[in-house]
Amino acid sequence: MDPAPAASDGPLTIAQLAALAGVSTATVSKVVNGRSDVAATTRGQIEELIRARGYRRQRRPAKAAALVDVLFHELRGSYAIEILNGVQAVAREHRLGVVVSELGGRHVPGHDWVEDVMARRPLGVISVYSGLKPGQSDRLYSRDIPLVLVDPTGDPDHDAPSVGAGNWNGGLSAARHLLALGHRRIAVITGPDDMEAARARLDGFRSGLDLAGAPLDPALERHGDFAIATGRDLALDLLRAEGRPTAVFAANDGMAIGVYHAAAALGLRIPADLSVVGFDDLPKARWSVPPMTTVRQPLADMGAAAARMVVDLAAGGALPQQRVELATALVVRESTAPPRD
Repeated sequence: MDPAPAASDGPLTIAQLAALAGVSTATVSKVVNGRSDVAATTRGQIEELIRARGYRRQRRPAKAAALVDVLFHELRGSYAIEILNGVQAVAREHRLGVVVSELGGRHVPGHDWVEDVMARRPLGVISVYSGLKPGQSDRLYSRDIPLVLVDPTGDPDHDAPSVGAGNWNGGLSAARHLLALGHRRIAVITGPDDMEAARARLDGFRSGLDLAGAPLDPALERHGDFAIATGRDLALDLLRAEGRPTAVFAANDGMAIGVYHAAAALGLRIPADLSVVGFDDLPKARWSVPPMTTVRQPLADMGAAAARMVVDLAAGGALPQQRVELATALVVRESTAPPRD
């Protein structure tokens, strides 16, 4: 262990705190970045050292790049573009470049991605609908590279700061809209079960039906993956069954477009024979025929909020809150109407 800093040395760096506490720099980094996965005794020891001696961030090397790394599980469609637009707006304001990576549909990056980020030494990392293994995030924290999640997957009690939308309220508003039109046999096509946002949309939708005394019929629930083809195939299954639904809530606009295709294949008209509600309000929703009723989530604003969090953390500031949740809103267009009967 390195010798303890002298009393006159002033505030301590992460490396000096780690040496005094007898722990790794990653552990100290977790404490100063507000993460919860540190034993209480160890956390108390480190916090006492910081109170007694102070803490100073090490200066970034002059060669550190003015970059923000944005990691997507998949670069597909308007979802990624809208989030990138928000990140780019903040990056331009702070004269930062943006590096974009994608995982080809996977949700956890490999070793090579982490090595590339460490070599670039960006201002921070924004991970969209993907996550890092604990060892990977620890490596970022040990170099004072902040990590912010957008639409995180998995357990909502994650340690990194995050940005999301009011998914539960969005699902609730979709249910209430269809119920107010008079629908009672309403189907739902959900997103991936391992995605926090998808689960919240389904829970909000179910709550809306339960509160109205019209609980979701298990026979009308299908679990999808946000792909157009999946929405089409699951909708065909629903619409061919006896006692088909009069309305479908799809947990994203892509699967809602798939429902449109299934209805057309079966000779059903939207909304005369079938009402459809999506989620996202991507550009394709308003240009669908008929224009789609959907729940808008502010994707560009979410990207911008994540970028601002990275900038604030990189400057050594403290975030006012670890979780930022932006409001969703129902946008009523022409794909919903009262049921024929």
